[in-house]
Amino acid sequence: MHKPAYIKLLESGELKKRTDEAERILRSCDCCPHDCKSDRTKNEYGICASGYMPIVSSYTSHFGEEPVLSGPRGAGNIFFGNCNLKCVYCQNHEISQNWKSEIQNEVSVQRLSDIMFELQECGCHNIGLVSPSHFSPQILQAVYLSAKKGLHLPIIYNTNAYDSVEMLKLYDGVAEIYLPDIKYGNNDYGHSYSKIRNYFDHAKRALKEMFRQVGDELIYDNDVIIKGLIIRHLVLPNNLAESEEVFKFISRELGTNVYISLMSQYHPVHKAKKYELLNRRIRESEYERALDLMHKYGLYNGWIQDMDSYEHYLPEFNKDRANPFGN
Repeated sequence: MHKPAYIKLLESGELKKRTDEAERILRSCDCCPHDCKSDRTKNEYGICASGYMPIVSSYTSHFGEEPVLSGPRGAGNIFFGNCNLKCVYCQNHEISQNWKSEIQNEVSVQRLSDIMFELQECGCHNIGLVSPSHFSPQILQAVYLSAKKGLHLPIIYNTNAYDSVEMLKLYDGVAEIYLPDIKYGNNDYGHSYSKIRNYFDHAKRALKEMFRQVGDELIYDNDVIIKGLIIRHLVLPNNLAESEEVFKFISRELGTNVYISLMSQYHPVHKAKKYELLNRRIRESEYERALDLMHKYGLYNGWIQDMDSYEHYLPEFNKDRANPFGN
């Protein structure tokens, strides 16, 4: 059985040191690039509208990730409420941008640890942390508690890439699978459509740190990944993701062996219909152009989606929190 590196960190005492450092970060929060400096331990909210206790909006055995992550038994996904981005087209908007409602889903760090164990007992291949950035210190504490009790699943850090490099360093050896979604190849579109400044600059730094930790090789155990980096990129209509700049960065600064998951599942949900350039699904020609750009920069490793994929990946959190994707 694969022995995750966080168990070794536990045994050496390093994991406890990191949880203590994460707690310190929460007292003047800079766990993501917003650098709000709010005291989260006293429930002072920052831009993420979150206090001390993590918000778990849903957790489930999920079969909609890349096949090498879901495997036959599913990824043990924990969906964290609220978000440090405000994407106008977010498919998870029912939990990511509904903080007045999601506050009722606050849980203790101990309960979060228990959830990780529930997913392990269900037979999931891994623990998938979905939108973890704004709760990354609390999650680290939960991993520490879980490791002491016998958690042994690989941990996936599934993020929008708006992450603090210093926080990511605390996850070195804790998250052995990184699944970032790099959304835009320039800062202007990030500001226009995710209400964030300097997104591309921060995302590039975050991806470099993830790459430093795990490299470009995918390591498998029985056809399911236990270590590695997969970069997701969602194709947006009218080239609003600036895909060429994304692929240029990956190719030149991370290398051409990196695995890409090129997603066609964009659907104009949430506030997207108010934006003329976002108010439609992508065309097949737009997806093919993005694929051609990947190849232009020597990126051939990874996965692609069918054009009707949007029909299969739209969750309904308000309908069924235990099974939002209808698995």
